[in-house]
Amino acid sequence: MSHLSSSGWKLWRQCRRVLFILMAPVLLAQNPNSEAKVRKLLVEAVLEADETRQIGLVRQLSQLPDPLVGTVLLAWRQGGVFLFDGPSGPVPFLLETQNDPQGKARGLQLVDGEALRDEKGTELKFQASDLTAADTTSRLRKAIKTSLDLLALANPDPKMRRDAVLKLGQDQDLEILKPLQERELTETNAEVKRAYVEAISFIELASDDEAIRVAAVERMGALRSLNSLSFLQKLVSDATANPKKYGAATLKAARSALKQVQDHQGWVNTVGTGFRGLSTSAVLLVAALGLAITFGLMGVINMAHGEMMMVGAYTTYLVQNQFRAWFGPSGASFDAHFPVALAVSFLAAAMVGLVLERGVIRFLYKRPLESLLATSGVSLVLQQLFRSIFGAANVQVGSPSWLMGNLAISDVQFAYNRLFVIGFAFFVLLLTYLLLTRTSLGLQIRAVMQNRSMAAALGVRADRVNMMTFAFGSGLAGMAGACLSQLANVGPSLGQSYIVDCFMVVVLGGVGNLVGTVTASLGIGVTDQMLQPWIGAVLGKISVLAAIILFLQWRPSGIFATRSRSLEG
Repeated sequence: MSHLSSSGWKLWRQCRRVLFILMAPVLLAQNPNSEAKVRKLLVEAVLEADETRQIGLVRQLSQLPDPLVGTVLLAWRQGGVFLFDGPSGPVPFLLETQNDPQGKARGLQLVDGEALRDEKGTELKFQASDLTAADTTSRLRKAIKTSLDLLALANPDPKMRRDAVLKLGQDQDLEILKPLQERELTETNAEVKRAYVEAISFIELASDDEAIRVAAVERMGALRSLNSLSFLQKLVSDATANPKKYGAATLKAARSALKQVQDHQGWVNTVGTGFRGLSTSAVLLVAALGLAITFGLMGVINMAHGEMMMVGAYTTYLVQNQFRAWFGPSGASFDAHFPVALAVSFLAAAMVGLVLERGVIRFLYKRPLESLLATSGVSLVLQQLFRSIFGAANVQVGSPSWLMGNLAISDVQFAYNRLFVIGFAFFVLLLTYLLLTRTSLGLQIRAVMQNRSMAAALGVRADRVNMMTFAFGSGLAGMAGACLSQLANVGPSLGQSYIVDCFMVVVLGGVGNLVGTVTASLGIGVTDQMLQPWIGAVLGKISVLAAIILFLQWRPSGIFATRSRSLEG
């Protein structure tokens, strides 16, 4: 319309405005939630001079499930709605998200979404810094925030709806109690429906009616809502300080509900700590399995076993980066990197172990002190090598999407990555058991472990068995490192944090005994995690070590001692 004269353009704008006003009732009658109604209310809300009426219009907008409402309200709250002085008065508009080379953007009118134009029909462009935002007060901004939260209740994602409901409840705004109660009736998801009950109870705590307060408190206690803990503690404190205002019934109900919630919280913390200890035990189990076999078979104290875990963790990091380069940072193809990393970690650590056994260990069989010194040196060399290659800082190893998130049962969060590590540890244990009891190599390993001379006399190639066993044990440590990359930081000193625990598992369980290794890893991992919240990480490890030393004074061979003619003399 740029060809129109100035007077013609004014006439066109006036006609269009009159036409919009005349057609709006028809559009609204056909569809009460139409875009026309939404835009009309948005314009009225921005231009309304009376604050109380303005807040009422904002609350009315929260009942319209239109994406435009959320976009405009969010921009308004952040100072992104502007006013243009038009011929017929101020025109509310937003800036388009795309800027031109001069950093300017078109202005889009709220009334119809069309671009602002001057009298000649030329599109107007602005810089945000040159504009003055529509005025807002603190009350209005609070009302807009509440409306945005109410709009989030229509989100198709149940988790987003749950979070929005709880957020509204924690504000304890009695004005949104009725909208929440109405929406609760239409909610079908059980988890979100529970959140509605919690949120409504939080708000009803602010009621002046004691019967309503008591009912809300009793619901919190029955739900054992951990989110209500701070509310109940505050209510008990306020009711104790001001019994006349709150009443004896409120105080009694609040104390009872608080005890129920605190008891539930203690149970949740205990189970959660035990679960974390179980996942730590799983990593120790995988790492200590190989150490238990090699230590029992060769009598070699391998202080570089922790560095085999480090090799596995860094291998996982490299595989992840390669998959990211091939398939991008997400998607099903990228998520397949972790199973591949487990296999590659086993092979990489096994190869490093094979080189270590052929180059160092085979000269030190049955010489524990010399092997301790030699492998300690190898440990330092490997740490410095990886520090030189990857740097001293930790590297970032992410989890595939199928290992992210938690499984929540009675408020206890079971992380998927920890569940996987536990299941994988017992899978490795089963494979190790089958290897030792159902294969020719396993038979030879057990024969050499019990009586090396007799096995050699029967034709068992002890050197070959030693080599294969050491490579297998190192490979298990590599897979433990891959699992550990999902639970802890990956750095050059990763293995040193677990090598002492692995040796404690082997010695406590009984050298070369699988059942003892499982029992000891469970005991050490869970006990350590249980003690840490009480006495700290350092004192917890010291206490576990002291307990193991005292136990070994009474039973030097460990929980399950391996017996054979060779060991008995």
